[in-house]
Amino acid sequence: MEENLREKVSSLLEQAKKVVFGQDYLLDSIIAALVCEGHLLIEGMPGLGKTLSVSTMSKLCDLSFKRVQFTPDLLPSDLVGTMVYSQQREEFSTKFGPIFTQLLLADEINRSPAKVQSALLEAMAEKQVTIGDNTHKLSSPFVVLATQNPIEQEGTYPLPEAQLDRFMMKVSVEYPDFEAEKSILDLKDTDKVDISSMLSTDDILEIRDEVDKVYVDEKMKDLIVRIVRGTRPGDKYFSPDFEGLVQAGASPRAAIWLQKLGKFYAFIEGRDYVSPDDIMKVVPSVLGHRLILTYEASIDGVNARDLSLRIAQGLV
Repeated sequence: MEENLREKVSSLLEQAKKVVFGQDYLLDSIIAALVCEGHLLIEGMPGLGKTLSVSTMSKLCDLSFKRVQFTPDLLPSDLVGTMVYSQQREEFSTKFGPIFTQLLLADEINRSPAKVQSALLEAMAEKQVTIGDNTHKLSSPFVVLATQNPIEQEGTYPLPEAQLDRFMMKVSVEYPDFEAEKSILDLKDTDKVDISSMLSTDDILEIRDEVDKVYVDEKMKDLIVRIVRGTRPGDKYFSPDFEGLVQAGASPRAAIWLQKLGKFYAFIEGRDYVSPDDIMKVVPSVLGHRLILTYEASIDGVNARDLSLRIAQGLV
């Protein structure tokens, strides 16, 4: 059964890559988010296929999918729902918002003010939403895939560190390579790829169970904790080479996600144990957005993703 599930994931990714060109790592990250039930922050320039990738994966995985365009005038009730009074019945009823889905695309999340962003916090952390006096559980899997534009700062509200930490990974979407971009030019409207469902919710839950069985050696756990502690100034694992670059390091959440993602990639590779390569593969995406750089490092143009990888490489 394990081999069958792995083949299903492989076939699904192959199909997705016929629709979205040059964004293989993003597609891998979306399926990892669904299996590990972690939230994904996708940062990239307009037109790189961020929204297309999410909608394609939702169709291939047969999940309920809703998209919310975040704007400065969006209200929390537009996201989670509200209580509506019926004059006919003389009672309040609950009108559920788009957050009641399995895959929520929060498009341009940094365009909404803090009160809307904070409305996502309870849902992302607790997998539940409170409307009025009642708390409603969200379906499983529930994953938020949020997009943001890295250069358009006018009229945006940067995500606070507390909310950034709730995202399992932050994926930076780059421009496709030459051949991938050329393939996009060859696409015609008639070249419609069949994107019917290939993976059910039950399949995703079964894959999650198989991923949980992947063995993590004590030495690997030590490595994960060393890497995370190595991002914190003042810790014995923090290298003097990075003095003055990091203001605050990653939280214990980072260690949890490094282990979960390491197990996922070991499963995809057909192994029943986690190797250092599985961990190093996801270090920039898991740790990059959790590092708070000093003002001097920001001025010097230090890249937090690259810095986190350098920190990790020094501790392997």
